[in-house]
Amino acid sequence: MQKEGKTTLVPKLRFPEFRGSTEWKSKRMDTLYSFMRNNALSRDKLNYEHGIAKNIHYGDIHTKFSTLFDITKERAPYINGTEAIPDADSDDYCAKGDIIFADASEDMKDVGKAIEIVRLDGQLLLAGQHTILARQKNDVLAVGFGGYVFRSARVRSQIQKEAQGTKVYAISPTRLARIKIAYPSDEGEQQKIADCLMALDEVIAAQRKKVESLKTYKRGLMQQFFPREGETLPRLRFPEFTSASSWHSQKIASLLSKASFAVSVEPEKMYREIGIRSHGKGIFHKEPVLGKAIGEKRVFQVVQGALVLNIVFAWEQAVAMTSEKEIGMIASHRFPMYLAQPGKCDVEYVKWFFLTKEGKRLLGVASPGGAGRNKTLGQKEFESLEIPLPVSVDEQTRIANCLSSFDAKIAAETERLNVLNTQKIGLMQQLFPVLEEMEA
Repeated sequence: MQKEGKTTLVPKLRFPEFRGSTEWKSKRMDTLYSFMRNNALSRDKLNYEHGIAKNIHYGDIHTKFSTLFDITKERAPYINGTEAIPDADSDDYCAKGDIIFADASEDMKDVGKAIEIVRLDGQLLLAGQHTILARQKNDVLAVGFGGYVFRSARVRSQIQKEAQGTKVYAISPTRLARIKIAYPSDEGEQQKIADCLMALDEVIAAQRKKVESLKTYKRGLMQQFFPREGETLPRLRFPEFTSASSWHSQKIASLLSKASFAVSVEPEKMYREIGIRSHGKGIFHKEPVLGKAIGEKRVFQVVQGALVLNIVFAWEQAVAMTSEKEIGMIASHRFPMYLAQPGKCDVEYVKWFFLTKEGKRLLGVASPGGAGRNKTLGQKEFESLEIPLPVSVDEQTRIANCLSSFDAKIAAETERLNVLNTQKIGLMQQLFPVLEEMEA
């Protein structure tokens, strides 16, 4: 719908009772908000145990606080008792409906990320280091709506255009003042939008909690499935193996054999290499390239069902197991692969062991040198490592299968979480008007 050569300021999606209502208003931020004072207290001036006032640190806006900040549901730190704080009636303290921005970020997509204070429960709260505190002048925006409007694509794109910097991006109150905020004049419509997105956020939070609970449970299982230091048996065994013999320790060289099949690269043939993420996050596939792009680099055929390590980051648990997904791919010499010797072990069990705390320690022992890329895994040192394992390969397989089933469950629930987040992005794109270039 066009109006005097300009796009009418209405979202693509409106609740039935507001369809046909007047178009949204658009005002500069400085006509709606005043900027208040913050403090510059660093993390070492804060604690999570006791204090008179709590503090919002910009890093927590980036990493953990919800869009709508409810102090009874969030873990915000206290200001140390040795630090001076304003009097209890000071305007410096946050109020319901305030917006707090993180004024700096190493990533452009997060610069100016904001939260809205929706509940304080009588507690004192200050905006801290690298934050900007904004307070409504005339309560035009409903509590809850503000938090979402500052997360909308329309506002985020304006903030990013106003941000300055190269390696670190920053936004100032002066630049924030220029952005335009679009909102419906009917507070009931604002509240309806806020309630809708809040309900979806609650579903997302519940799903995120489910994922984290599964991860926590899996970590607990791993601690019980493997013997502790100085012990020969784990705390937890499957019923069918409770009467089995004690575990023993074996050198990697007696359990695994290196699988090394060199590939003669053809310049005009397409190849796809693998990589391994640190912290047990698995294998990833690089983009296909022509053989001539590989050059003289030594590459090897990826073997299915092999333990594979990134020798540069093995000390960070860059360990995985190849699957049918990697058939036909290649790996450089930095990714040695090992197959189980017949009847000696279950490769997947070995992988899981190296993802334990003790496994990480041993990988560090086999990776001498300084930090980072100087800590290269020595393959002879790796093959000399001794690891604990059940005598029965069947018991090894049972442990591996159990942990892998949890991984599959975590992956499925994580995908559901990703779908919910994608749905929220799509919904917000329809509930808020898009930013037209002609409005600039």
